[in-house]
Amino acid sequence: MSDVSYDDNESKFLRKAKENPFVPVGMAGFFAIVGYRLYKMKNRGDTKMSVHLIHMRVAAQGFVVGAMTVGVLYSMYREYIAKPREQQKAAEHK
Repeated sequence: MSDVSYDDNESKFLRKAKENPFVPVGMAGFFAIVGYRLYKMKNRGDTKMSVHLIHMRVAAQGFVVGAMTVGVLYSMYREYIAKPREQQKAAEHK
């Protein structure tokens, strides 16, 4: 569970974005890569359409997987390194 408090009017997406900020980054990167590659489709040269689309998909998926990996590493850092340090400092000040 998270210790963040939420308003009743706040959307589910905004709550999830606050808990995992790398999810919107991954989504934005995905759409940016797809948009850029679709824009560059007319200048693909002699590359087949299917190959161009496969490269676009691989680039977009790679960005999303990278963002998810960074997000998981960040949440593990918060949970297993930063939180115990805070608890240890709180215990020392008592």
